[in-house]
Amino acid sequence: MTSLLVSLGVVCSGGMAAAIVRRPRAATVLGAGSAMLGSVLGALGAARAVIGAPVEALEFSWGDFGRISIAIDPLSAFFLLPIFVLSGVAALYGAEYLKPRDGASGANGSPGLHWLSFNLLCASMALVVVARDAVLFLVAWESMALASFFLVTRENDRRAVRDAGWLYLAATHVGTAFLFPLFLILSHEAHTTDFSAFPAAAAALQGSSGVLFLLALVGFGTKAGILPLHIWLPEAHPAAPSHVSAVMSGVMIKTGIYGLVRMLTFLGPPQEWWGWALVALGCASGVGGVLFALAQHDLKRLLAYHSVENIGIILLGIGLGILGVATHVPALAVLGFAGGLLHVVNHALFKGLLFLGAGSVLHAVGSGEIDRMGGLLKRMPWTGVAFLVGAVAICGLPPLNGFASEFLVYAGAFGGAGSPTNAVSIPALAALVGLALIGGLAAACFAKAFGVVFLGEPREELASHPHDPGLPMRLSMALLAGACALVALLAPWIVQAMAPAVSDASGLDADLVAGQLAAPSRWLGLIVGAVAALVALVLALIAWRARLLAGRIATTGTWDCGYARPTARMQYTASSFAQPITAFFGPFLRTRAHAVRTAGYFPPGASHATETPDVASERVFAPILFATKQALARLHWMQQGGVHLYVLYLAVTLLVLLVWKL
Repeated sequence: MTSLLVSLGVVCSGGMAAAIVRRPRAATVLGAGSAMLGSVLGALGAARAVIGAPVEALEFSWGDFGRISIAIDPLSAFFLLPIFVLSGVAALYGAEYLKPRDGASGANGSPGLHWLSFNLLCASMALVVVARDAVLFLVAWESMALASFFLVTRENDRRAVRDAGWLYLAATHVGTAFLFPLFLILSHEAHTTDFSAFPAAAAALQGSSGVLFLLALVGFGTKAGILPLHIWLPEAHPAAPSHVSAVMSGVMIKTGIYGLVRMLTFLGPPQEWWGWALVALGCASGVGGVLFALAQHDLKRLLAYHSVENIGIILLGIGLGILGVATHVPALAVLGFAGGLLHVVNHALFKGLLFLGAGSVLHAVGSGEIDRMGGLLKRMPWTGVAFLVGAVAICGLPPLNGFASEFLVYAGAFGGAGSPTNAVSIPALAALVGLALIGGLAAACFAKAFGVVFLGEPREELASHPHDPGLPMRLSMALLAGACALVALLAPWIVQAMAPAVSDASGLDADLVAGQLAAPSRWLGLIVGAVAALVALVLALIAWRARLLAGRIATTGTWDCGYARPTARMQYTASSFAQPITAFFGPFLRTRAHAVRTAGYFPPGASHATETPDVASERVFAPILFATKQALARLHWMQQGGVHLYVLYLAVTLLVLLVWKL
């Protein structure tokens, strides 16, 4: 607990100091340095708690507003660890990423305010997962939302950024609007806001547990980006600076997963339909997210949709875990929760790496449009290799960490599919089909992204003279790439060490959980050993081949298909690469094409462009938001701009509340 408190103190004080100083370089050193130091201290304390150290708690009165009550149990620590790791690495990356803007004028040139918001985001995320009081939880939750809003809108001179920021703020407050009644109902029944009293309150409200689950699903699911509540992700992530996108996608949206899992521990024995609902939403989010990613032309927007996809994989694991608890199948419960929780950590590492790689590309090229790039691997080898590591990991391929967590979910789903009970076998089969489809589509999507961006030749002049970033940005990517490989290598031991966290999440006995994790740990050990041997053999053969062919290879042009003057624009574009898949899923994606066709013997030119609008945003939420805006516009007469009138509003409100209370 001491390390956590010191960590939060260092992060917050460093952020405030950065906002006070006027020199940009000093502000960056204070802000980024305190974030890195605080993250190291916090990660060390969280690592101890993950492996089963005694639960540490701290509690004291907060005047008339409640109590400060925090605790670090294995479940909280399991979310704390990726929060601190990714926040520290992102701070190192951001220290260089923001340098070109240090001398700028206006809001964009104020690194001190940026680091204040960044450090407050890191601290509030940590406080969310250790809070043990409803009021404190909601205060930290709202602080996290506001800090991330200011980070998203850093480049607020662009209209697209402002629109993305307001959409994010509206979406996060819609989610919070569902959390308020959830906590009010439990607090009213428990006569306290202390989390420790919520299980008894939920038991007394057993007939309303389904309503409480739905409130938690919508409230926390909006932050997590569950489809169709994901509409803010593809707008906010491209708008934010890349190191902020890495933190938001890698760990901030996981606070929604934490909130949902923590709430499940309050609600008592789960109902079967809860598991069905999460499996269905997991399949929809996973498949829908990767399909929309395939259709994107912007690199960071593509990665944002992959966050929706990976949240779907996490939901599949948690849904199977709930089904295992509800139907008293311990193996399914343990493997489901273990796979879902491990994917929380894995996604933080490889998605953070991918966003940092995309940020390096954007930093060097000045554009995120995939079809304008090409040939960057020769010019940016560090960035290209790091992005490739992240791409292999996110596709769930060995020998990297994404495989380990998906293996656990697959193992649980295969076991559940053989159940004689339809309540288990049907959703387990759906999870198997969904995971297989997600994996195949993700591989196609990243073959497109990596191939078009890093291979071939530059398609336009903007990609002709890029170079790798400086040491801090390269080191940040190397650390996350190494973490992806290290987690994969240590996966058998990590799975065993997860027993306390899985026990907290599932409510099962820790010894039972450890026993159920023994077999998949052994299988993972065999797979890791075989893959490591295969990788070593391949590397040895590559080295031997290079030695044999040294000095014997001539360089010449490739076959040009008979073209007299081939150009780089004749290469496959990202859209043409993905077209067979997007066309197959056309009824779902609703892709629109805009073409100018050739005409005459000597046509002046032709063009073909496609766009794939988000169906949920365009068909569902846009009409709702427009109707809400129109309705609120009719109340504009109340906003007169007079301070005295606003004071009157406050007085009338207080009077009404007083009368209601009496």
